[in-house]
Amino acid sequence: MQELEQAPNLNTVIMVENTLKNMEESIITVAELKRKLPRQVNHNTLKIILEYLEMSNKIVVTMRGITWIHNPNPILQKAITDGLEL
Repeated sequence: MQELEQAPNLNTVIMVENTLKNMEESIITVAELKRKLPRQVNHNTLKIILEYLEMSNKIVVTMRGITWIHNPNPILQKAITDGLEL
């Protein structure tokens, strides 16, 4: 991650995170995300937030759009950690 001149504030990060987590669609584009946010976010700030959320394994960004993947379910986390070979 590059050195930030102006880092996004925590309220903005949480706003973007909650919007993505609670979206009804499985995939959303950046343009659609901007429209759904409760308040306007600078494009470069949004890119930094999306990069952070992707690095923390909460979202996946593909050519088709953004998908929320974080699931804190402890049973799922244990299954992933322990692994199950089929």
